[in-house]
Amino acid sequence: MDQIKIGKFIASMRKARSMTQRQLADELGISDKTVSKWECGNGMPEVALMLPLCDALHINVNELLSGERLDGADYQKKAEENMMEFVKEREESKKKIILSLVVCVLTILSGVTILLVSGLFEMSAWLRALLIAIAVIVVAGGIGVACVLDMSAGTYECRQCGTRFVPSSGAYIAGPHTITTRKLKCPHCGKVSYCKKRLTH
Repeated sequence: MDQIKIGKFIASMRKARSMTQRQLADELGISDKTVSKWECGNGMPEVALMLPLCDALHINVNELLSGERLDGADYQKKAEENMMEFVKEREESKKKIILSLVVCVLTILSGVTILLVSGLFEMSAWLRALLIAIAVIVVAGGIGVACVLDMSAGTYECRQCGTRFVPSSGAYIAGPHTITTRKLKCPHCGKVSYCKKRLTH
């Protein structure tokens, strides 16, 4: 999805309806900062807000996702393209998450194996220290790669304002998490909550 194009389209349709960002935000029950973020191309409306947004702007979801008005000839083609984009994005995110899990498991197994070798067999102290250092580097590097893959797979959705965002590396690593959520500070509303992992932007 071209977020810049979609953002400009939202702005133009809002202005065509003689609405301010605040008026549109009030109608949708969100903050005007969220509307501003969409219009700047820095985020997409969450799925639950797409229909109310389209109703407010007198457009349809297909036009919203295309970032332009569509006539009858283009409508079906654009609908199919938008659907394929969503499917493709979800599949790519799933692959990244699976790959990050595989990398993490292999890394931990490798690190544990190296540590077992260093502890179970007779060897000089310098060689033992070297193996332990290698195990630490392998585990740290593998977990780092797994985190990068997971971070790039989709976004996190703030429970308070619904904004979807990609956290900074530091916030991602430091945030306590469950399988599907991570405790993060929303860059939009500033509130800390267990944000839900989403496979699309």
